[in-house]
Amino acid sequence: MRVRDLLAPGAPRLRLLAGEDELDRQVTGVMTTDLQDPGRFLHGGELVLTGMLWRTAPADSARFVRTLVAGGAAALGAGEVEVGPVPADLVEACRRHRLPLLAVPDDIAFGTVTEYVGRHVSAGRAADLAALVDRHRLLVSAADTGGLDAVLDLLGGDLDLDCWVLTPTGHVIAGPADRLTPADRDRLARAHLAAQQRGHHPPHRVRLADCTYSLLPAAEPATATALADWILAVAGDLTEWPAKRRQLAENLCRLVATERTRRDESRRLRRRLADELLDLLRHGAAPAETARALRASTTDGAGHPHWLVLSADATGLPDGALRPVLEEALPGTALVAAVGRSGAVAVLPAPNAPDAAVPADAVRALLAPLEAGLDADGRITVGVCAPAAESDGLRGALEESRHARRIAASRPGRIRVAGAEELASHVLLLAAVPAEVRRAFRARLLDPVTAYDQEHQADLLHTLAAFLRSDGSWTRCAAQLHVHVNTLRYRIGRIEELTGRDLSRLEDRVDFYLALELA
Repeated sequence: MRVRDLLAPGAPRLRLLAGEDELDRQVTGVMTTDLQDPGRFLHGGELVLTGMLWRTAPADSARFVRTLVAGGAAALGAGEVEVGPVPADLVEACRRHRLPLLAVPDDIAFGTVTEYVGRHVSAGRAADLAALVDRHRLLVSAADTGGLDAVLDLLGGDLDLDCWVLTPTGHVIAGPADRLTPADRDRLARAHLAAQQRGHHPPHRVRLADCTYSLLPAAEPATATALADWILAVAGDLTEWPAKRRQLAENLCRLVATERTRRDESRRLRRRLADELLDLLRHGAAPAETARALRASTTDGAGHPHWLVLSADATGLPDGALRPVLEEALPGTALVAAVGRSGAVAVLPAPNAPDAAVPADAVRALLAPLEAGLDADGRITVGVCAPAAESDGLRGALEESRHARRIAASRPGRIRVAGAEELASHVLLLAAVPAEVRRAFRARLLDPVTAYDQEHQADLLHTLAAFLRSDGSWTRCAAQLHVHVNTLRYRIGRIEELTGRDLSRLEDRVDFYLALELA
C-alpha cells in the first residue's frame, strides 16, 4: 500500500500535516516506538507510530525525524492522546525532510492503524505475487504478438504501471506518448545520460512535477556508448518497491533489450545499403545508379523529391559509435554509413519543400539532449547541406555538408551543427584558416585591448563590438551603451592608440570584426 491509502475513505481518520508531495511512498509495515533513536530497528518502508514521549524540547523533533529518514521510514504517525496536538517544530522538521506526517487523533488507537496497514499490505503482497506469475507469462506472449506497445499497454492497464521506452534523445519508441510532454522527455533523457556519464548505478531517479521516474538502460549487452542505448522510464521510485515488483521491472528491461537486439539485426541490410550509397557518391556514379540505390533504401520503394546529406564526426566516443548514435537520433528513414573510426554520413529525405524547415536548426534540436552524455572533451560535429532537389545532386550535397562540418568544428560547445546557409558568408573562409593562424590574428588585434581592460577595469572590447554593430554610428552606439558621445569618442581613440588601427577605415573595421568573430 501507499501512504495516500492511509487517507482514503474507510481508513482510520488520520490528518495529513506534512509531506503532501510524498504520498506515493510504499508502506511495507508498521513500527510503534517512543525511543529517541529507533533507527537501528528500521528496515525501510515503515509507518512509524509514536506517542511523542521522546520529545522534551523543540530540538528533539529535528533529531528524531533525521533518524527516521536515514532509516528509510515511509511516514510518521504522531499520536495526540498523550501530549496533545502535534507540535509545530515536529511539523516543520517533517516538512524540511519531506517525510509525510500524519496526526493520529486521541480516539484512534495505534492498534487500529496497525491492523489496517497489516491487512492492506498482506492483501497487496498476495495480489502482487499472483499477478507477477501471470504477467511474466503474458509479457512474453505480448512481446511475440504485439511488440513493445502491447507489453506496456498490458502493464499500464492491469498493474497501473506506466512505462515508456525512449531513445537517448527523448523520442518515444513505445508507451503512452501523450502522458509525457516533449519537455519532460527531454529532461528524462538528459538526466539518464548525465547519470550514465558520471558512472552512477541505475536506476536513475528524476522528479518531474508531482511524480518520480526511474530510468534504466535497456541494452543487453550494453552498446559501445550510452548515447545509443534505449531508455526504460518507469513512473515511480523502483528503490521503494517490494523485491517482486522490482523484479517485474527488471524483466521488462531485459525484454526491451531483446527487442532492441532484434531491431538492430533488421538494420544490417540498411547499413549495407548506406555503405553502398556512400561508395557510389564517392566514386561519382551515374545519377541513375544513385537513384536506384536510393529507391532500394526506402521501405515503399518510392523516390523523394528532396534529400539531405549530413557529414558528422565525433571525439570522445568509442570507435564506430557515431553510426548507432545517429541512427537513434535521426528519423527512421535515414541511411547512416560509417566513415573511418569516428565519422559518419547520413542521407535522409528532406521536408516536402526545401524551405519547409531550416535543416541545421532541426538537426541541432534533435541532437541537443546528447550533450548531457558527453564528457568535457566529447564533441559531435555535424554539417548539413541544403536540400538536394534530385538524386543526381547528392554528390555535390555531400561536399557541401563536409564544408559545413568544417565550419561547425570551429565553434564552441559539445553539439556543433552548421548548415549550408553559412557557406556563403565569411564563416566559411574563417573555418578554412588553420587554427594557429586564427589564434595569432586574434591575439595581434585584440590582446592589447583585452590587457588594457583587465588592468584598468575598462570596457573597451565591449565598446568596440557595439561600435561595429552600430555600423560606426556615434549617436546610435552611444545610445546603446548609455554613455555620452564624447565618452565613446575617447574610448574609440584609446582602442586606436593601443592597436595602431584607424576605425574610420573600412579595412580596419573588417579586421576588428573578424577578430571578434574568432574570439
